[in-house]
Amino acid sequence: MKMEKKTYERFAQAHAPHSPMLKNCTLAFLTGGAICTLGQALKDLYMGPCGLGQEDAGTLTSVTLIFLSMLLTGIGIFDRIAKHAGAGTLVPITGFANAMVSPAIDSRAEGLVLGIGAKIFTVAGPVLLFGTAAGALYGVILWIVSLF
Repeated sequence: MKMEKKTYERFAQAHAPHSPMLKNCTLAFLTGGAICTLGQALKDLYMGPCGLGQEDAGTLTSVTLIFLSMLLTGIGIFDRIAKHAGAGTLVPITGFANAMVSPAIDSRAEGLVLGIGAKIFTVAGPVLLFGTAAGALYGVILWIVSLF
């Protein structure tokens, strides 16, 4: 059966589940805020009782959030949180850590090199490549503009 594009669009919209946008946005906001609050609490802890400087505390906070994201992804908790919180778990550092670890975990049966080693950059690789290339391009453009 061949269906025209407009007919298919109407059919798909009629049968697609409707998402509760307000609920999803609220959960994403609260989850993202909780992750950021945790990050700030860690930084305050590292700067206060641990006596680290602001830069060192910020670095250790990032490392801690990455570690926690990787650990929670590895034991299957991060995905359950993301199922309910949606985009709130994509706070850049935690979402990036999850995006790095998930493909590696899924392909661990293929071995250390061909599985984990090859798949760990499946999602993050293009981000790193094009992010670096865009940064270099913007740097050159800024340098050229500053000459005038």
